[in-house]
Amino acid sequence: MLVLNLFDKIDNDKLTLDSDFFKDLGLDSLDFVEVIIALEDEFDFEIPDGDSDRMKTPRDIYKYICEKNDIY
Repeated sequence: MLVLNLFDKIDNDKLTLDSDFFKDLGLDSLDFVEVIIALEDEFDFEIPDGDSDRMKTPRDIYKYICEKNDIY
């Protein structure tokens, strides 16, 4: 969530694990691409378009990163 908190287009007061990036946080597709790039830089792996298309909430990103880093 820290990466998302640092993204200036996200209202931290509205940010929860279940906030929809588009409906609740008001991001557009370009904003979301910037979020994905920031995550790729932070966690040092590439997120394929097909995977990012399924990420609608911070919880989705959290689960993806945990699976990618074999945390489960």
